[in-house]
Amino acid sequence: MPSKTNKELAFLHELFVATDWGERFAELIDEHIKLPKAGRALYVASGTGGHAIALQERAGAKLSFLGLDESEENLELARLKAKATVKTSMEFRKEKLDRLTLEDNQFNLVIGDGSLVHSERIPEMLEEMVRVAAPGGAVALALPTFSSFGEFFSIYWEALHNLGLLDHERDVETLITVLPAVSRLEELAEQAGLENITSTTKVEEFDFDSAEKFLSEPLVADFLMPIWLETLPADSRQNVIDEIGRLVNEESHGLEFALTIKATLVMGEKAILN
Repeated sequence: MPSKTNKELAFLHELFVATDWGERFAELIDEHIKLPKAGRALYVASGTGGHAIALQERAGAKLSFLGLDESEENLELARLKAKATVKTSMEFRKEKLDRLTLEDNQFNLVIGDGSLVHSERIPEMLEEMVRVAAPGGAVALALPTFSSFGEFFSIYWEALHNLGLLDHERDVETLITVLPAVSRLEELAEQAGLENITSTTKVEEFDFDSAEKFLSEPLVADFLMPIWLETLPADSRQNVIDEIGRLVNEESHGLEFALTIKATLVMGEKAILN
């Protein structure tokens, strides 16, 4: 199957990812983050902008949001939506999430959505979020944490084993261990310069009627699977996907296949230096 264009991926994100996957993490942020009454706010990895725009609308004109994403196509959709729905001006800008070009100490609130960011990039992303936050400002990062995707990783390992791709079994172990534990995430937050750190975790389940539905769902096929299979030789990937599908159907016995994640929000305040 030919790879999708960035424009196609942006539309898939808007229609199929932001509407379920994204909403789970947005709800977690909404439940625990209090918006400042005024000042500047930053949303890192804002995707197609839906949640950032909703926060801007809720905050009103005295708080100004800036949304950042690595996909220009995502940003184009976000700008169109903002123009149509937000009464106050709102900016969206392309940035590398773990190498921001913004100056230090600017934002009263910094929110990050790390739910589709490769786990290896999370430490640098969090460091950058803290760097650009104003002293005393709130910083919050949402992402899946350790023991997420356990059902899939078990099947993935079995598929590799069945196909004789034994050298890549360790890749599954890496995928499992690279997801940060909540305690590790809190350590990273402290090392980055946050204090009064708290975290909250919510178990979320995504159900799929069949292996075919699981493998064709844009969230899985176009956003998660490319991360999971990136270390495999290109000519092996379709065989692995086919074997994963066979195993899912075999193990689910015609029932739903569930993908479980631990959605975590870590929060803190940037330390005020004396």
